[in-house]
Order: sequence, then C-alpha cells, then structure tokens
Amino acid sequence: MVSDYDVIKEIVTFLDDRKAEEVIVLDLRQHANIADYFIVATGANKPHLKALFDGLQRTFKDHGYKGFQKAGVPESGWMIFDYQGIMVHVFERELREFYDLEKLWKDAPRVDVEVE
Repeated sequence: MVSDYDVIKEIVTFLDDRKAEEVIVLDLRQHANIADYFIVATGANKPHLKALFDGLQRTFKDHGYKGFQKAGVPESGWMIFDYQGIMVHVFERELREFYDLEKLWKDAPRVDVEVE
C-alpha cells in the first residue's frame, strides 16, 4: 500500500517538473472532514492549466491510483483531483487569489515535501 506522503510526493514532483507555481501542501486531518490534505498550485495560463490537467490524469493512471475523481476543466480556471482524501487544486492566478484556500485553512499546517 502506498502512503499518503508517497502519493503527495508524486503529485508535487509532477507539478514542480511542469512548472506549476506556488505549490503548497496543507494537512487538514485535524481541521476538516472534507479531505486529509490539500495540494494547491497555480498554472500560468489556460494552455498551462490544460497541460497540468492532462498530465495529472496520466500521473494518477500511470501510478495505479485507481478511483481518483476530477472536477472542472482548464477553461474554468480551477480543477480539482481527489484521490483517497488528497485533493489537488490547480488554479489560474486570479481564482486562486479570489478563493484563497491558504487563508481559509490558515490553521492547517503546511507539509514540506522533498522534490528530487
């Protein structure tokens, strides 16, 4: 069985490799029942969001993360992937600033992820 940290590391590494901006991981286990972790990232523009969206789907499939859910499309400016309590939010800059998940969940600790 793959640990949450291993899944998070794969996702964060993918986002980092594909030049997603301001990638953060929030540990929500003691603060919410909607998810255990949020990974939040920003795409530079709509084509970049599409590349991140397509690449995340491939990453989930390639690593055998079956049963992941997704919502949103790159054109909307906000996409969400959910895999066993790990929610990945990929935003366009304006929407990330508008929804400000970091402020909303300011009491949740950030998780440091070593990207290789």
